[in-house]
Amino acid sequence: MFDTVLFPIDQSRQAMETAAVALKLAQQHDSTLVLLSVVEPEQDDPAAVAALLQQARARFEEAGVSCQVIEREGKPAFVIGDVADEINADVIVMGTRGIAIESDQQSTAARVIQLAPCPVLVVP
Repeated sequence: MFDTVLFPIDQSRQAMETAAVALKLAQQHDSTLVLLSVVEPEQDDPAAVAALLQQARARFEEAGVSCQVIEREGKPAFVIGDVADEINADVIVMGTRGIAIESDQQSTAARVIQLAPCPVLVVP
């Protein structure tokens, strides 16, 4: 059912916790897992992001899941939606970190839900 699982990853603790859900889903459906990191040049250290991606890739591949890595620059929600469309993702798996229900600012997860061309599995 899910041939391609897109897992946007950042440097948060929650992203690593969400990784377990992405891994399980990919294993259950024999999916290709695509790790995506969106670098915001003014906020992120590209070397740290590259190291994070390689660590995550090694973790997934040790578990027997085929994994691809994509790194892009831009606004996270828009890039996640664009990449999901480009790779024909069947599902996006991401955490809820930063959901701002009562403020005017939307979280990345809330914005991805609005923009995504496929289902979004949001992990609390």
